[in-house]
Amino acid sequence: MLKILMILLLSSLALFASSTGESTAHTVPDLTMTWVGFACLFIFVVGYYFVAAEEKYEIDKAKPALFIGTFMFVLVAIYYSLNSLDMGLVHTQAEHLILEIAEIFFFLFVAMTYIESLIHMGVFDRLKYNLISKGYTYRKLFWVTGFLAFFISPIADNLTTALILSTVLITIEKTRKDFLVPGAINIVVAANAGGAWSPFGDITTLMAWTAGKGHFQDFLFLFPASIGGYLLTAFILARFVPNTQPDFDASKEVKPTMAEGAKVVIALGVFTIFCAVMSHQVLHMPAMWGMMFGLSLLKVYSYGLKRKYGSDHFNIFESMAKIENNTLLFFFGILAAVGALYFIGWLGLAVIVYDPSVLGATWSNISVGFLSAIVDNVPVMSAVLKANPDMGLEQWMLVTLTAGVGGSLISFGSAAGVGVMGKLKGVYTFGAHMKYAWTILLGYIASVSIWYLQYQVLGIGH
Repeated sequence: MLKILMILLLSSLALFASSTGESTAHTVPDLTMTWVGFACLFIFVVGYYFVAAEEKYEIDKAKPALFIGTFMFVLVAIYYSLNSLDMGLVHTQAEHLILEIAEIFFFLFVAMTYIESLIHMGVFDRLKYNLISKGYTYRKLFWVTGFLAFFISPIADNLTTALILSTVLITIEKTRKDFLVPGAINIVVAANAGGAWSPFGDITTLMAWTAGKGHFQDFLFLFPASIGGYLLTAFILARFVPNTQPDFDASKEVKPTMAEGAKVVIALGVFTIFCAVMSHQVLHMPAMWGMMFGLSLLKVYSYGLKRKYGSDHFNIFESMAKIENNTLLFFFGILAAVGALYFIGWLGLAVIVYDPSVLGATWSNISVGFLSAIVDNVPVMSAVLKANPDMGLEQWMLVTLTAGVGGSLISFGSAAGVGVMGKLKGVYTFGAHMKYAWTILLGYIASVSIWYLQYQVLGIGH
């Protein structure tokens, strides 16, 4: 088992599939047993340690990620130059790497811009007020915030969804851990599960979609497995939440109002997602092209709002300035780093675990969920896509499901979990999460079981 885990860990150091992966695999020399191969592997491990220990050293995770991502490729290029190897291979690999990262980079950039615009226009403040002014019990608020997280994350990203709704939690109650801890876990699990059945609900599903592992509608068939696992976890967690009402006097609170034009921005956001789907599925263009078109519409509308209400009403560049650029730079850096490791040849072992004599596709994909909780679901999913094992649509949907929901098993296993830990410091901690981790494990098993029944027994979703 230890040998299998080591193989899986090595396979997590990869970038998502490129269109030229198969054609270049036969011409790129294997550098794993050279000084540059070992040096880059060592640099990656050290750099990833500092990424994982972000809070301990108080260092932004984008810094080590960006450094190792750029430095490793420089080392590879130097090795090629010193040994008179074909520099065109380095150039081609770097170009394709940039293209693949850019497709997802700009997709997330536009999505974040819309979210920040909606925050600026008071949409989420209004949502928060509406929730806490209804007179709901803690248990009912637990369910409401969970369902909101599950159905918002397929449109927004799971990190933003988790941050917004964890803010709602801390607004409702600041001290009662018997509500805050199960509520925080509920939001993390719901956001990750909700993102798993949407092509753009999580970075991992976005990667699988843009890599052509399934059409838009194929991911929607993961809805039963996603919501089934979440509901089981939520049902058990709800038993630990008090059924009393929080102290809140709505008459003493100022009801927030949404800025003029907020509803149009919401509509433009939905239309932008529609444009992304049409770009990819119908026009056979990158999904980010439709997203950028949607951004252009938002910019035109912001010009109209500026003319009508003044420059202080809504400035789209202010929304762009509030985007978490460190997240985008981390994404670029870590994928560039694992791309370098792929180029060197460290992924030769990745396909071994998918061999029927080792684990086979189903058990390997189930193991991906556990690995994504320990490492991170982005590089893990990248490994599977780059290794590109020969398996059918149902297995690609399984690994998409497990990589998405598996990150909930540990508090820092997903971006949503890390974000909520930051919002609820001292309350939602690693230890507090692990106390209820068994409920998440049961939900994970339920999700995989539903997938098996749906795809393998009933043949639905092929």
